[in-house]
Amino acid sequence: MKVFVPTETISGECRVALVPEAVAKLVKLGLSVSVQSQAGQSAQHDDKQYQDAGAAIVAADLVSAELAGADVIATVRPLAPTAAATLKRGAITVSFLSPTNDLENIKALSAAGATSLSFELVPRISRAQSMDALTSQALCAGYRCVLIAAERSTKFFPMLMTAAGTVQPAKVLVLGAGVAGLQAMATARRLGAVVSAYDVRSSSADEVKSMGATFIDLGLDAVEGTGGYAKEMGQDRAKAQQDALKPFVAAADVVITTAAVPGRRAPLLLTKDMVSAMNAGSIIVDLAAETGGNVEGAIAGEDVLIDAVGGKVILIGGKDVPSQLAVHSSKLFAQNIVSLLTLITKEGEVVPDLDDEVVAGSALIYKGEIRNAIAREQLGLPELATTQEGN
Repeated sequence: MKVFVPTETISGECRVALVPEAVAKLVKLGLSVSVQSQAGQSAQHDDKQYQDAGAAIVAADLVSAELAGADVIATVRPLAPTAAATLKRGAITVSFLSPTNDLENIKALSAAGATSLSFELVPRISRAQSMDALTSQALCAGYRCVLIAAERSTKFFPMLMTAAGTVQPAKVLVLGAGVAGLQAMATARRLGAVVSAYDVRSSSADEVKSMGATFIDLGLDAVEGTGGYAKEMGQDRAKAQQDALKPFVAAADVVITTAAVPGRRAPLLLTKDMVSAMNAGSIIVDLAAETGGNVEGAIAGEDVLIDAVGGKVILIGGKDVPSQLAVHSSKLFAQNIVSLLTLITKEGEVVPDLDDEVVAGSALIYKGEIRNAIAREQLGLPELATTQEGN
């Protein structure tokens, strides 16, 4: 069967779905792999490396024909609707595919009769850990966002004792203790900052402490979701949390927000009123800006200046953050693809089996039928009798 990797078409996306090392693994599985010319250029992989790994190189003017004939199309971002419309019936796409943010892509893939496996829906179970692209890319984002904050801050992160006096360490507050948040804590600690963190899940306290950070207990009821995520809060609970967090936000030099609820808009953690209590020059990096933002007023890919004590706070809306580490984020993502395709490849044939809980969980679309409950709700489709919450 033929696996095709086209160049990512979204502006700012520097990752590639497969790196040469991953291509070689798929070839060993008995799959034929083709890669669009220069698809890996931004991730520092040239066409010759792909050829040496066993891939065929497809010129730009032949991409449409290659898409039409491919059995599996591997991308980081979902195929554009125009590209999805060219797929043959029964084609399999493997990529990120959001049930709330990629509705036009979903409709096009469904109309094409495709099966679409979404990394945003891979179940968080032990046997699927190697396929968990949300985790691998969150790791990259959590590391990178601290470097962004440190670069933009007008303060040192570490404490420095000099002949001219002592420089106090920066105070970094991380909101959200998932993979991205924990990596942000670890990175900020390595840079010497004093780090504190909050998460709505009480189970996160030990993980936060293991990163060398201080867990903030607001005295509120925990909000535990499934699969290691939090769940949506009611308005009263959200307001109580914002009020309790306000003094901790005001005391921070840097705030990093990483909270997410799968398949839903990012929860609002910080209001402009909370931000206005911070000192001038403070930095906020909102990693959730692309899915609505944890901070009121955040815009993905843009800086927003907010009035604060004595001046302005800089609110940085994260956009394509894992892509800013394209070499390693691509390497990790490619291994996620290899692991998923290995699971569903039998004797050189890629055959998704809905009896497998990993496939059933990640199959947003199966042979043209939209199976995900959230996507169906967003598109105004009736519930499926076999559809479970989220899938």
